Amino acid sequence: MDNQTLKNVFNQNTADNYDRQRDKLAPIKEALHLCMHVLLSDLPATARVLCVGAGTGSELIYLAQAFPQWHFTIVEPSKSMIDVCTQRTKELGIHSRCTFHQGYLESLSESAAFDVATSILVSHFITDVVERGEFFTQISSKLKMGAYMINADLASDMSSKEYKNLLQVWLNLHDYAGMTIRVKSFGSKIALLPHQDVASIIKASGFDNPVLFFQTVFIHAWFSKVNANKQHD
Repeated sequence: MDNQTLKNVFNQNTADNYDRQRDKLAPIKEALHLCMHVLLSDLPATARVLCVGAGTGSELIYLAQAFPQWHFTIVEPSKSMIDVCTQRTKELGIHSRCTFHQGYLESLSESAAFDVATSILVSHFITDVVERGEFFTQISSKLKMGAYMINADLASDMSSKEYKNLLQVWLNLHDYAGMTIRVKSFGSKIALLPHQDVASIIKASGFDNPVLFFQTVFIHAWFSKVNANKQHD
């Protein structure tokens, strides 16, 4: 999926309703945020955070409230999404600690390296394996040596019996939430790879072995650190 197509996925209607549609699934998001909080609690009090594909800002808002001196750089290609995110940060009094960039990583101006990056349910929209690796390489190039990246994506081995069982759970979850899932998009518009393959792509992009620390049905989340031997361009 190219950048323009990806941007079109998140149109105005999607941005306006994105969080409201997922209200019944909020406990999954809250559990992931709690784990992120614990993992990142040893970062500096004034840590700089890069949020890639931040959408309406759920994880940055959670982290900004948990760590009141952190500063956040938000990278999001969709204008409708970034508008919602901007408004939410203003309403919650955290806007002064946020820098917004509507676009992609490659167009983000050079700045001091970040202490941590988050990419939550983003890279599975990049269906080309090489481009997906380049996405993670771009993230690693923006981070300090030894800095964390937390990445969450949908992942599964679509050829396995386990996939068929998990798919039914996934459909039931979204039916419970009143949402419609386009299963045909798995493997085409959404790159649903085995979680070991996603971890391998991350590692090859300048990170240490990713650690799988969270899973709910298809949602997998890893933390990894920029490899000390990685030479930034």
